[in-house]
Amino acid sequence: MPTASQVATHVPPADPAHPAVGAATSLLDGYRPGDRFLATPGRTLLASGTARPVPHDRRPLDERVTATLAEARASGQESPVVIGAVPFDHESPAALAVPAELRIAPPLASDPLIALPVGISGSANWRIRPVPAPEVYGAGVAAAVERMWRGEFSKVVLARTLELTSTEPLDLPAMLQRLARRDPVGYTFALPTGQGRTLIGASPELLVSRHGQQVVANPLAGSTPRSSDLAEDVRRAATLLESVKDLHEHAVVVDAVHQALAPHCAELTVPARPTLIRTATMWHLSTTVTGTLSSPDISALALACALHPTPAVCGTPTATARQVIAETEPFDRGFFTGVVGWGNAGGDGEWVVTIRCAEAEERTLRLYAGAGIVAASEPEAETAETAAKFRTFLSAVGAEL
Repeated sequence: MPTASQVATHVPPADPAHPAVGAATSLLDGYRPGDRFLATPGRTLLASGTARPVPHDRRPLDERVTATLAEARASGQESPVVIGAVPFDHESPAALAVPAELRIAPPLASDPLIALPVGISGSANWRIRPVPAPEVYGAGVAAAVERMWRGEFSKVVLARTLELTSTEPLDLPAMLQRLARRDPVGYTFALPTGQGRTLIGASPELLVSRHGQQVVANPLAGSTPRSSDLAEDVRRAATLLESVKDLHEHAVVVDAVHQALAPHCAELTVPARPTLIRTATMWHLSTTVTGTLSSPDISALALACALHPTPAVCGTPTATARQVIAETEPFDRGFFTGVVGWGNAGGDGEWVVTIRCAEAEERTLRLYAGAGIVAASEPEAETAETAAKFRTFLSAVGAEL
């Protein structure tokens, strides 16, 4: 396996006429617990070992990462890359490191082998405990809606969890295979976040990427569950595109992204109306924001820190929404609704919103799902939306609600 100093951090786009057969899937197949795996629409990364962890101190996160990358380069790594996860709470320690070894391949979607069926066993013996119970979550939604009608705030994202306990050791490589093969065009990850803990998931949402002076953000807000019936699935998608509630929720998030990126961009293009993207379980309203940086000095991670948390995962106003989340959710979000991704010493990188994920430890998984609550929200509908979002991960472990 090559060292990080021997691997380029840029991967040219795959040629559809000459796909790289087996290059990306070999990295997926090579993942072992403790490794860092990240697949994006632009590349697939598999890292092992830790050359330099990013320290936790009073400096801003992007400054600490920049310093760590500079130290890695000074020690002989030609093209160091940092990879890992950042929590929802800015004050909590991040799980970022320059790996000792790194392999990079084209994206999973460009590898024809990703479409081949593989025999992957899942645990059939799960004990599932919702935290909080669905009716308690619904009551929290109702209370938040009442406060919004009183004018205290305009949106909050409230989450709930499922705690899954297995009678057998967790098979993280099998879970990762299922997540990646179910949606190879998304963002799939398995990253260590502490001793014996792994953050694993498949997110549809790019927070921000930077390549040279080009910036892309893809906020998602406004969702509806998909249907196995084609006609009903199309009807739901069309209804979402016309939903006043969801269009308003989406517009709030897009405006926040616009406001955060505008000071750093010489040009910024924000489409007037959203489009749709789909995952295996959900339809989402989507807007692709593109821009050109006014200065090459700001990194992808610095842009991510300026954006995080967007109203899509927190609410608005941000400070009030954070307080409502702390008062309502009976758990610490940890890395859920944080960001995962990679960045290099030149400032390029991709940072993804950490949703559709779980934290794995020994024989236990904690799954997370949230919904954007606005004044027009109904507790039953928001509870159903979170249940639909859980399906992404439940299918990866062979469990059902």
